Amino acid sequence: MYELSELTKKYETKRGPISALNKVSLSIPTGQMVAIQGPTGGGKSTLLQMLGALERPTSGTVTLGGEELSAMPDSRLAEIRARTIGFVFQGFNLIPTLTAQENVETALAPLGLSNSDRRLRARAALEKVGLGERLTHHPAELSGGQQQRVAIARALVKEPKVLLADEPTGNLDEQTRDEIMELLEGLWRDEGLTLIIVTHDSAVAKRAERRLHLKHGSVTEKK
Repeated sequence: MYELSELTKKYETKRGPISALNKVSLSIPTGQMVAIQGPTGGGKSTLLQMLGALERPTSGTVTLGGEELSAMPDSRLAEIRARTIGFVFQGFNLIPTLTAQENVETALAPLGLSNSDRRLRARAALEKVGLGERLTHHPAELSGGQQQRVAIARALVKEPKVLLADEPTGNLDEQTRDEIMELLEGLWRDEGLTLIIVTHDSAVAKRAERRLHLKHGSVTEKK
């Protein structure tokens, strides 16, 4: 699925260049569940942005499904983000004026579907995450766990091959965290997704098939 070779990302600051990633070489097979841990500022979110085709590397390559992301034009990267990669964030990123169903439908806007198809797919995605009775609720009417379920439905509705989750349980209590992880694990198994989770929570990381540790821009395997 993913092949990273000598991946380096540097940012220019007033104090000089900072290396967020330092010659990272890594393979992630199709269908694997991976947790990425490490200290704040270690490069975790930068790596996730590279995997999500949101940023370009300073040097090195990122290959997804045999296609080198770092060599693609912006239009092709946008298409991959729209069709192949789903994103889940700590802050949910829901639009407060839209219902749960309307929030999920926003992910389908770039795909050129009819209004009826968007509605049907959004409804099915919300039912899949256990929110079939909350279609018309706005974010303020939902609990934190329910809002994260809407965000997961929004990521899944376009039927991606990869799901990238950046601290998906960071704003949740322990019980809700476990419920969301059970949901993600079930979707990973049932949908055949490649699931990559950035987390500070060791209880979340231990549920993954594979654990990586990212510190000072370098990756090591955790046993």
